[in-house]
Amino acid sequence: MPMPRLFAVAALMLSAACSGSSTGYGSSPPPAPPPPPPPSGHSTTITVANNSFSPTPDTINAGTINFEWAAAASTHNVTWDTGPTTPANIPNTASGTTARTLAQGTYTYHCSLHGAAGSGMNGRIVVLP
Repeated sequence: MPMPRLFAVAALMLSAACSGSSTGYGSSPPPAPPPPPPPSGHSTTITVANNSFSPTPDTINAGTINFEWAAAASTHNVTWDTGPTTPANIPNTASGTTARTLAQGTYTYHCSLHGAAGSGMNGRIVVLP
């Protein structure tokens, strides 16, 4: 075999041998780790509109609950009546969303502008562990 041809065959063999290398050069990065598990508890939304809270009663897992004022809602507030803890009352509001974190137990609340404890614009939330 002539010398140039021998070098070409050797170069081809060397190239083929290196293409199966596992040095990591040119390989794809490892896949991203899976996302962390969601925080414990459940997040739900109570809509505030038309002089009512909806849904009520509501049953949720311990965690965050959002009170969301519907479009064109009049001014309402959330005044807590009973519960194992006393979240901060939500002042008079006409729009937006306000979150509260609730522990296990039963909570009652009302809008002091359109109801009272147990009557008018009022609600109940049962929080599971």
